[in-house]
Amino acid sequence: MHLEALQELALRISGERDVGVIPQCIVEGLAQQPGIALARVWVVKPGDICQSCRLRPSCPDQTACLHLSASAGASITGESWSRTDGNFRRMPIGRLKVGSIASERAGVLITDPQSERWARPEWVQREGIASFAGQPLIFRDETLGVLAVFRRGTIDDQEFRWLRMFADQAASAIANARAFSELEQLRQQLESHNAYLKEEVEAALAFGSIVGRSRALHRVLKQVEDVAATDSTVLVLGESGTGKELLAKEIHERGRRAHKPFVRVNCSAIPREMFESEFFGHVRGAFTGALRDRPGRFQVANGGTIFLDEIGELPLDLQPKLLRVLQEGQFERVGEDITRKVDVRVIAATNQDLQEEARARRFRQDLFYRLSVFPVELPPLRARKDDIPLLATHFIGQLSKKLGKPAPRLTQEDGARLQRYEWPGNIRELQNAMERAVILSKGHHLCLDLAFPGTTIATPTSVSIVDLQDAILTDREWRERERANLLNALKRAQGRIYGSGGAADLLGVKPTTLTSRLRALKINPQDAH
Repeated sequence: MHLEALQELALRISGERDVGVIPQCIVEGLAQQPGIALARVWVVKPGDICQSCRLRPSCPDQTACLHLSASAGASITGESWSRTDGNFRRMPIGRLKVGSIASERAGVLITDPQSERWARPEWVQREGIASFAGQPLIFRDETLGVLAVFRRGTIDDQEFRWLRMFADQAASAIANARAFSELEQLRQQLESHNAYLKEEVEAALAFGSIVGRSRALHRVLKQVEDVAATDSTVLVLGESGTGKELLAKEIHERGRRAHKPFVRVNCSAIPREMFESEFFGHVRGAFTGALRDRPGRFQVANGGTIFLDEIGELPLDLQPKLLRVLQEGQFERVGEDITRKVDVRVIAATNQDLQEEARARRFRQDLFYRLSVFPVELPPLRARKDDIPLLATHFIGQLSKKLGKPAPRLTQEDGARLQRYEWPGNIRELQNAMERAVILSKGHHLCLDLAFPGTTIATPTSVSIVDLQDAILTDREWRERERANLLNALKRAQGRIYGSGGAADLLGVKPTTLTSRLRALKINPQDAH
């Protein structure tokens, strides 16, 4: 080995920022030195394959071992020495030559081909190996790994010392690359946090905080106070538009994780083929289009709370993958064989009857029990009518600022009128109605006549709107009227739910809300043609 060549190689790797490239660069450079048959680099990593490792019985500590990171050389017998998945892909720290170098943090030089220290004497003879030199990779008193070379000629003491100096420079390069990699990961995580924070701020500005003083809401908030201080998994139940995400955020902010991320995942919006990447992340090159490492939602939420919205919409075949991370707190990124740990609080939400879905085998029963540790059911807006005027006033104030218009006044008559409507779209529908009213209002007069859905949605009978406002209907009568109203909207939209002129558009509700109502009333949209 020539000193100048080692110095040139050290200079080359010192500027490398990819921690995965440095070991390969080292072994390829060393393998080009005169007489070097094989060069290898092992790095200290978690004991990830202890169950299947052939050296497990001799491993004193199964939490960490030496991973073969790079290998290069030329075999006389035609054996491939570029592979890193052979018999010595993992080495117990403190065992065999390489493991002893890591534990004792001292180099080893063998210049006798007949020495008893060779692990495979027949291989040494077959390949004509005459000497071995191994040096620990140490940076700031931390053992990062081991550098080893096998030579078909003798390695003298001077070359052994040169290898020691090179090993120190190699360890420094590896440590620097790791630091840059960690900084890049932190930068990406910060970008992800900022993106989520921006979404959360926008959502907060659009929706506001929990408003109301009804008994039904008070019972829910009491449950929130009880569970927020714990890390227990919470399942928020309720119809679409009742504010399940807002409640989840309230639980997060009242708990010990309030200063950590709150990450929202809409389970129904994630394409099947992107599930693992979206939830657990991926590494560069894992699939077409994976141009850089990307943290998944669970990694972004580490230390904080992850909110699994519309959990009932998650396909059945993808549920076991989610169950594993919920149960064990472990996952692997796509394209990576490292098992990562994550500490997150889980809050899930659904507008479905998950227990019934589990009985019907459309939802995994074990996942249902894992999620429903502490169920909280949000009442629909029709069950908390005392809160409707308060919510309407709250939305009017918010929306007036947003639209840059004077805030119109909600009169007692307006409030009573809003209370007489059943609000199938719940709080979201009320918010949309108030936005239309603010847009149409002139000055301080609130214009409900054109904006309020209770006056624009056709009723299935010949009874006038004024009569309906004064009438008291039984629950069955109201359901019948609601069913007829939904059928009328579907007929006018020719069975279409989505898009402009669809039934959801005509009713002024979200398509998912309408789909939920149709399912509850057992209405098939195709029957309305």
